Amino acid sequence: MMGRLGVRRGLEWLLGFYFLSHIPVTLLVDMQALLPPDLYPVELRNLCKWYTQEFKDTLLQSPPAWFKAFLFCELVFQLPFFPFATYAFFKGGCKWIRTPAIIYSVHTMTTLIPILSTFLFEDFSKASCFKGQGPTTFHERLFLLSVYIPYFLIPLVLLLFMLRNPYYKSEEKRKKK
Repeated sequence: MMGRLGVRRGLEWLLGFYFLSHIPVTLLVDMQALLPPDLYPVELRNLCKWYTQEFKDTLLQSPPAWFKAFLFCELVFQLPFFPFATYAFFKGGCKWIRTPAIIYSVHTMTTLIPILSTFLFEDFSKASCFKGQGPTTFHERLFLLSVYIPYFLIPLVLLLFMLRNPYYKSEEKRKKK
């Protein structure tokens, strides 16, 4: 029994750190592609410019409308959720986080599918919305995927954790078994 509790608490701490780290990433990096540049100090703009050039991340460098829509959802729906999720997972045992966590994880994984597909399959040299910029070699594409894939995999782990961990299942579902 103590082993299960230890694994659950370990995963809760991992998720707590994920959500805590996601707050500055969203505010300081992701939102630069959506919000006016004047909101950010030149050092942060330069950091983002360096990142987009070094990693060839054309979605942040020249974001198409569909990507801006995803960023808007991140700002309006996900960002307010991050502090609650951080609190719930660091505290541990907060069963009320189950439904919001399931919604978050499904939403995030759904948005990552077109993002990852773009990096894998888009011909950036011909796509006018990307101005010919983007990863050109398979190695560059994999490198860029390595930046984004944790934002798919951790929500997948979260979803499975919320659906399969007996602690987070509702009382009615446990009694029926």
